[in-house]
Amino acid sequence: MTLAAIIIFVIAVVLAITGGLWTAANWLIWVAIVLGVIAIIMFLLRVITGRSPTA
Repeated sequence: MTLAAIIIFVIAVVLAITGGLWTAANWLIWVAIVLGVIAIIMFLLRVITGRSPTA
């Protein structure tokens, strides 16, 4: 009975960790998409207005 409890506990911990990692990865993907869209908009505005980047 104790062995079964340990196995169930290990499986629960692994599922909790992988579920948390998947949620974090999904959130980071959305952040990357939003930042990419903002970068594209800024690039297009710079090209359209003809402004050179300030150094």
